[in-house]
Amino acid sequence: MSDTFNVYCDESCHLEHDHQKAMVLGAVWCPLEKSREIAVRLREIKQKHGLGPAFEVKWIKVSPAKKSLYLDLVDYFFDDDDLRFRALIVPDKLLLRHDAFPGQDHDGWYYKMYFDMLKVIFRPDCRYRIYLDIKDTHGAHKAAKLHEVLCNERYDFSRQVIERLQLVRSHEIEQLQIADLLIGAVAYLNRGLSGNSGKEAIIERMRKRSGYDLTRSTLLREEKMNVFRWHAAEVPW
Repeated sequence: MSDTFNVYCDESCHLEHDHQKAMVLGAVWCPLEKSREIAVRLREIKQKHGLGPAFEVKWIKVSPAKKSLYLDLVDYFFDDDDLRFRALIVPDKLLLRHDAFPGQDHDGWYYKMYFDMLKVIFRPDCRYRIYLDIKDTHGAHKAAKLHEVLCNERYDFSRQVIERLQLVRSHEIEQLQIADLLIGAVAYLNRGLSGNSGKEAIIERMRKRSGYDLTRSTLLREEKMNVFRWHAAEVPW
């Protein structure tokens, strides 16, 4: 099995003043040598439901009419042993007190949260290639800073463990679309939202297949669907 992994990262409501209470950072990862095979299979699932392979899977597109497509994608994630997921939930950004910690602002805290989300994934004897969805014009700076933070925190100054951190477009990367879907489901649930039967069905399927309620932390060593519910008081910066 490959000792190099592709890690596909996305986020939901990470901005400081976006009027959203909960934030979720997440990642789907798989062995590099399996990434093409997985992408092909995900496109086949789209085609099975009458959609072109270029159709972009996104949480915001989930509707009762497309419920069967999204349930098939969720089932494929759970059925494929090479795919794994981790999410970090910040339940209430309004409780953050950056001014209580010298030198900390929201951006600095954000990068530390990203490290907290990813650190469980990393092993010192493996290599990782991280892909982030392009969201705005500040993406290049954010990616460079995140790469620096991740490597420094891992003492990976020569970048032998975290080989690259690259911006990509989600409509071109199937695994990144699955990350968006799973993160969206966790965020929807943890914001207490309801009213979309398609989204509620996906959340229920994820709960049933994982055995977790997706609102509380799983065991640290959980490998398929790992969830960490972060609390402000737990971080001593």
